[in-house]
Amino acid sequence: MIKVYSPASIGNINVGFDTLGVSLSRIDGGILGDFITISNSKKFQLINTGLFYNDLPKNKYENIIFNCWIKFCDNIGKRIPVKIILEKNIPVASGLGSSACSIVACLKAINLFFDNPLNDLALIKLMGELEGFLSGKIHYDNIVPCLLGGMKLILIINKNNVIIQDLPIFKNWFWVIAYPGIKLSTFNSRKVLPKLYKKEILIKQNQYLAGFINAIYTKNEFLAAKLMKDFIAEPYRKLLIQNFDKISYTAKKLGALSYGISGSGPTIFSIFNNLNIAYNMVNWLKKNYLKNKTGFVHICKINNIGTKIMENK
Repeated sequence: MIKVYSPASIGNINVGFDTLGVSLSRIDGGILGDFITISNSKKFQLINTGLFYNDLPKNKYENIIFNCWIKFCDNIGKRIPVKIILEKNIPVASGLGSSACSIVACLKAINLFFDNPLNDLALIKLMGELEGFLSGKIHYDNIVPCLLGGMKLILIINKNNVIIQDLPIFKNWFWVIAYPGIKLSTFNSRKVLPKLYKKEILIKQNQYLAGFINAIYTKNEFLAAKLMKDFIAEPYRKLLIQNFDKISYTAKKLGALSYGISGSGPTIFSIFNNLNIAYNMVNWLKKNYLKNKTGFVHICKINNIGTKIMENK
């Protein structure tokens, strides 16, 4: 039996659309990720559990876990039945890398269960392919930090060559994440983006990304935070998030270093270097952003481990 845990993540981080991502852990030690358990079986079985299992398709053939098994078996050239238990603890379509959580945990566990027939790069490419199956476009900004932990810069060269760079990040940063309890699919969030951008916008975004990377390497946290701006997606996606400008104003007023949309939303994040101030933001968000009992607000730090093998026996 193999049991694997994969953590939640934030893609884009404002300044790095489809390029930057971070992996998260709650500072209170609570679960913020999905578990996959795989064992022998005479036929394929998929059991869904966890806080958000009701979000998953009832038909197993529509479940991304079933598709992970099919794609993996196609890659190794044989279809071997297994029993898979998915403990779904990240809400679907939340902007916290929910699909990446399940895909990464499942493929990591299956590969390990079959004695690692796929190398790391082949596994990452397969994960990206399955992520693209759900969102409409292959992107690795959730997949890679979810698998490897930390903050990652991911570049795709000629569609076949994935370059992964580990980036330093400020250890004193506290990441406040708030999921309101409503869904916003990545596919729909991508549809609101324009097909064409003005050259000036793209140049500006590139300048900010280059400046941000330089700032984190030179340990200039205030410059890094100042450069965490999104000129590509936020101007359009914020219209899908109720009171986004009011939330941003409040975060800034409370002392946030930076704030923005987590991935494609509706989860939002804000960054603080003072824990007491971060709790002030938590309290405000609980009163003003959550829509129902499934919503939550957590203070997180960067998860430097990524996907973790919990059991192997």
